[in-house]
Amino acid sequence: MVALSVSGCNEGRVAPTNGARLKVNVPDTLPDGAEIYVAGSFNDWEPGESEYRLKQTRDGLYEITLQEASPGPLQFKFTLGSWEYVEVDADRKEVGNRKIVVPEDRGVIYESTIAGWRNPERSWPYPNSTATGSVSVLGPAFEMAPLDRERRVWIYLPPDYETSERDYPVLYMHDGQNLFDKATSYAGEWGVDESLDSLHASGDPGIIVVGVDNGAELRSDEYSPWRNESVGAGGEGEDYVRFLVEELKPHIDSLYRTKPGPEHTGIMGSSMGGLISTYAMFEYPDVFRKAGIFSPAYWFASDIFDMAKSAPAPEPNTRWYVMSGALETAPGEPDSVYVRDHEKMIDLLKEAGYTSGVHLTSHIRADGKHAEWFWRREFSEAYHWLFRQPATAGK
Repeated sequence: MVALSVSGCNEGRVAPTNGARLKVNVPDTLPDGAEIYVAGSFNDWEPGESEYRLKQTRDGLYEITLQEASPGPLQFKFTLGSWEYVEVDADRKEVGNRKIVVPEDRGVIYESTIAGWRNPERSWPYPNSTATGSVSVLGPAFEMAPLDRERRVWIYLPPDYETSERDYPVLYMHDGQNLFDKATSYAGEWGVDESLDSLHASGDPGIIVVGVDNGAELRSDEYSPWRNESVGAGGEGEDYVRFLVEELKPHIDSLYRTKPGPEHTGIMGSSMGGLISTYAMFEYPDVFRKAGIFSPAYWFASDIFDMAKSAPAPEPNTRWYVMSGALETAPGEPDSVYVRDHEKMIDLLKEAGYTSGVHLTSHIRADGKHAEWFWRREFSEAYHWLFRQPATAGK
């Protein structure tokens, strides 16, 4: 329950003369000795700055006044001092950005409740998990040295992995929270494990999938090598892909029976995940030669088209599955931006020598929207094209 009030309203409570007063109730969820902080658009999302620590009031609530909050939209979250201990809802799912609007001529009071906190040391599977027995967590805090931070990594193994002697291709995917488990998803679940388990039951030999969680507020930073100043994000994508190539992939190849060659290694993601997957294919053709590009957010960084224009001829066994929805839109962009940029990338790939039906397949789905249900529906077809379907030259 959230209550908002402005000065002079709501039973005589006094709002700040400017800025925003944030008040939260924390019923039985605060670890002993822990401090609550607020991070948001006003402090570059720093999760544990001392000046943004909440103080407990006599009525047991926790409160902070942001006197200098500028009029207009304000976004924020509460933490215990780091993003590994960010607030979650009653179902243990990460809370989306909280949002209020600060009026031009007066302050605003925001009141709400914090249901709990993410704890990276807690055991998996999580309560109400929907992940199948093929899924496990490699570690709650896998080190990302190029970015000086940590991240949870998920592993999907074929159902007969323990009893077979086969080596397997590997597909690296972004937004790991949303791939396997409704209990951790924040926008819906792809159901990658259910899809692959079903295909395996029908005779498919299987694949290993490695899912890397996104970094919440750092997602756009990590999924674009280029800074988008109008959005105020991006620029860490080069280091993120270096982490995949130089640290995570060697670790996976050392732990599991993989086919480590580039012809057996894929990368897949949606939206910003599609952008960074495209970059990885261009930057590391000796590592990745299979790409599932779902609803790519090329509008975020047009520099990706410059990479495409200078792309060399495709290496053997290179495959791209590029798919977007006709109904997808982006903030501040024309309604056709996803279709427009999708088709532009396909044209550039063809100019570089990528042949439809051999290296490339492209789909614009008439009912497609920017949503997990759409990408879940299309996953099996993309997987089949990238790893199973024989090449057939097309137009």
